[in-house]
Amino acid sequence: MFNMMKTAILMAAITALFMAIGSMLGGKAGMMLALVVAVGMNFFSYWFSDKMVLKMYNAREVDETSAPRFYGMVRELAQRAQMPMPKVYLIDEAAPNAFATGRNPENAAVAATTGILNVLSERELRGVMAHELAHVKHRDILISTISATMAGAISMLANFAAFFGGRDSEGRPANPIAGIAVAILAPLAASLIQMAISRAREFEADRGGAEISGDPQALASALDKIHRYAQGIPLGPAEAHPETAQMMIMNPLSGGGLRGLFSTHPATEERIARLMAMARGG
Repeated sequence: MFNMMKTAILMAAITALFMAIGSMLGGKAGMMLALVVAVGMNFFSYWFSDKMVLKMYNAREVDETSAPRFYGMVRELAQRAQMPMPKVYLIDEAAPNAFATGRNPENAAVAATTGILNVLSERELRGVMAHELAHVKHRDILISTISATMAGAISMLANFAAFFGGRDSEGRPANPIAGIAVAILAPLAASLIQMAISRAREFEADRGGAEISGDPQALASALDKIHRYAQGIPLGPAEAHPETAQMMIMNPLSGGGLRGLFSTHPATEERIARLMAMARGG
């Protein structure tokens, strides 16, 4: 419940930031235009982001014939979660990872790399796919898509305001120094809010996945194993399209000194600790 409230507050914050930049760029009219643009961008993302992401990763759809054990596992978990059966995809990549996509539970897909099938035991893989189904059940794909789209739009508007100037709430020309400051700070703030939303949803999906599978310890073991293996195996499509990293069960990107601050995922150690506490009934 805490993570859901935190997500709602963060979504309100990124929306307010978006409208504030719009107001600075063009006063009240700019704020309304920013809102219209946000609605349009989110509408496009809502309907088409799943197909775009699956294409980026060259994902191939599988069924009972082409991947009977994997497909059957997802079907069993979907039944346990009382959800519609999602489409199931495999990605021919050695890096162990998985993600869910789709605009709602009725139009969802789960995808896993061939690497994760090779690295994890069946019990651990079951925990991972339950985690992905929890994302679908909580409609996290919609939330993460909207936050990512709005963060990108904030950066675009902030840069526009810096180069072409803006207006205050009364329609007067804005301070150019303030415009430059906004161009630097607004995208940073939007990115931090987006990352915080993503981290909150990962904790919630860990909890939900553990409940669906009935095996928190298996998911904890899977996260530990993925974390250790993924560090040495790059995931090419994620490196080429870093905006998709937040969808993965484990951050697939190589990081730098500020990795913790801008990570789309919580620390693996903390995720494991929470899952083990669930396993102990804590």
